Amino acid sequence: MAVQSWTALLKASTKTALIHDDGKEMAEEYDLTTDELIVRKWRSKSTLKGQGPWEIEVGEPVPSTVACLESDVIKENCSNPVFMRKDTKTSFLWRVRNLPYPKEVYNISVEPDQRCCIIRTNNKKYYKKFNVPDLDRSQLPLDSSALNFTHANNTLIVSYKKPKEILTLEHELLREVKKLKGTNEGDVDCKTQ
Repeated sequence: MAVQSWTALLKASTKTALIHDDGKEMAEEYDLTTDELIVRKWRSKSTLKGQGPWEIEVGEPVPSTVACLESDVIKENCSNPVFMRKDTKTSFLWRVRNLPYPKEVYNISVEPDQRCCIIRTNNKKYYKKFNVPDLDRSQLPLDSSALNFTHANNTLIVSYKKPKEILTLEHELLREVKKLKGTNEGDVDCKTQ
């Protein structure tokens, strides 16, 4: 099954980055006190064989430093909705900040044939279609009964309960990560001349 091949690939890889034959690279950051995944990001080679930009799958998007340094640059409005994923131990969790509408306005659904979830508002002010890459990689079906949402403080929180196959996979992966000897920032061995 696809879950076992994904597990075998993760176990066989170096744990700082996972590089596929097609040039894809994955990097993950964990909080070792809570065992939570903080960031998972992917990048692939560009057409000129250089490294492409990181695409963040889980975690907070990194703000552009160029826009912060230059005041003359056109930048997006800070009140625009911000979509991000932040997982818990038992659920995939997506947060959409800056959505001021009441909970009754939102309609969250699963489209199994398109393998995605959809967020809609009755007032047609927000629409977002997103997939669950973990389920796609493991070739597991989407289940509408696992989907739930809440709204508080202008933030829509959509949760999808992780299937037992994903929970088992993550437990095995965490066991592999805990076997690693970590280094703190700045603890890199540098040869001097």
